[in-house]
Amino acid sequence: MSRIVTPAYWDEACKHLSKRDRVMRKLIPRYAEGRLQSRGDAFTTLARSVVGQQISVKAAQTVWERVVEVVEGASPSLRPVAVLGTGATRLRAAGLSARKVEYLTDLAHHFESGAVHVGQWESMDDEAIIDELVAIRGIGRWTAEMFLIFHLMRPNVLPLDDVGLLKGISVNYFSGEPVSRAEAREVGDAWAPFCSVATWYIWRSLDPLAVAY
Repeated sequence: MSRIVTPAYWDEACKHLSKRDRVMRKLIPRYAEGRLQSRGDAFTTLARSVVGQQISVKAAQTVWERVVEVVEGASPSLRPVAVLGTGATRLRAAGLSARKVEYLTDLAHHFESGAVHVGQWESMDDEAIIDELVAIRGIGRWTAEMFLIFHLMRPNVLPLDDVGLLKGISVNYFSGEPVSRAEAREVGDAWAPFCSVATWYIWRSLDPLAVAY
């Protein structure tokens, strides 16, 4: 089983947000039992994001389980070297499209070659990590931001390309009226330096089930 980690800053963030933002003051007590969780390793987290692109959550889970079985057998996670040792034909048979096979292989090459500086991420700023990740085929800024929030648990990420965040800001701050990225950023300014935490509560306001990656 993967070890589950929660952020040490969570309680401080909730106090800060409750003082500064009327919506957060209402949402945080409503979902007080939960908090952001990180599980798994960096490669597995990103590999799951590649496998799950443009398909339903249920379908993504099914394909993921098949990929893991083909590559690793009984292991619950993927290793880059094992992916590189699995032929494209077998990965396709697990349910991956040809493009996703290319993406997963490129991701494995980046990790195995040291092109991504996993050991240095703790000391790198958010944008530097995003720059490394978007250089990998199949990983865009949104995926990189989700990785910052859910794997590295960075406290101040505002994913303005996230449909759920924009919808949640619309519902909670603008009476359901559509909001622009600029308006969403303005709302987010009041959340700093804990935009990731506020975003998590906005997601919860739309779906009582906690978001996880």
